Amino acid sequence: MSDCPAFIRSDLSELAAYTPNPGGKDLSSLDRLDANESPYDLPEELKAKLAWIYQQEIATNRYPDGGHWQLREAIAQYVNDSANLDNAIAAANISVGNGSDELIRSLLIATCLNGEGAILTANPTFSMYGILAKTLGISSVTVPRRETDWTTELDTARQAIATVRNPPIKVVFVVHPNSPTGNILSHSELDWLRNLPSNILVVIDEAYFEFSQTSVVNELAEHPNWVILRTFSKAFRLAAHRVGYAIAHPDLIAVLEKVRLPYNLPGFAQIAAKIALQQRSLILPLVSETLQEKIKMWNILAAIPQLKVWQSQANFLYVKLKDCDPNHDSQKYTQLIDELKLRGTSIRYTGGGLRITIGTKAENARAIARLQELLKHSY
Repeated sequence: MSDCPAFIRSDLSELAAYTPNPGGKDLSSLDRLDANESPYDLPEELKAKLAWIYQQEIATNRYPDGGHWQLREAIAQYVNDSANLDNAIAAANISVGNGSDELIRSLLIATCLNGEGAILTANPTFSMYGILAKTLGISSVTVPRRETDWTTELDTARQAIATVRNPPIKVVFVVHPNSPTGNILSHSELDWLRNLPSNILVVIDEAYFEFSQTSVVNELAEHPNWVILRTFSKAFRLAAHRVGYAIAHPDLIAVLEKVRLPYNLPGFAQIAAKIALQQRSLILPLVSETLQEKIKMWNILAAIPQLKVWQSQANFLYVKLKDCDPNHDSQKYTQLIDELKLRGTSIRYTGGGLRITIGTKAENARAIARLQELLKHSY
């Protein structure tokens, strides 16, 4: 972006955009194991119901429900049911976004804009925290993870919070379980988060909650400076509809409502999310199949001598080539991904390694066979 027009902010020339799926191309012959989506579409009866609702009930000339009240109430009930919280979470604890990305951006706008704060992340992690901060002119501080179990190097994190000034660290982002590495927050990491001062916002991204069944939502009442992010794009199979939500103290939710764009979530997306919650007994059982397939894939990948693979609590696995320094040998990963794609399987290079989404049984079998063939002859 060195040739940016003169009216564009100079710092954006150094920003690398997030690389999404290559939409608009014919991907029907490609096994897409690169975006942590569900490999399964909605059940046919639910798609038919949505089609009927779109035809009969949605007036396309009218704006959607700008307050998302029905959806927020449905989400609150789901959160309560899944955590046995006895109605501790209400609609006032929920804010809905056009994907979790919008909520992340709103949180940054509400906390760090105008030089008031910086963010802290532990890399590797979800890249959009840093990208969105950069687009808003917000400073990012990164600390490393231990490659043995991918936990945050807490001494480094503590030192950063204690010493970084102008601006100070105001938001800490963590993912539970982390992407791309798949590890849940450790007891030490959770204790660190619990003891952060109340003037630091703690964002706990639980995008893969339905796979890990691990959450800190039962601690929210004790920590008004915590916010949990979740999504309908993974286990609920609604990636095309871009529905994310935040769970937090009502005062924080009220601020998010102030800074979000009006009518940010289309009416059809709101209806799709409500139906998915109502019919979750039809949708979520396939999570167990994904988890079983993950175990099978881990066992096979762990037996391949050229690879190192980590256990994961999400719907993907994180893999590295042994004896390959990603800082100097990233072209090996790029070549491997390109050759896999030519054979029909797409996976993602991120954080210095390979993230492989768990697909259908057939997709996983093809991915393993293609990867084994390439590693046998080229690596």
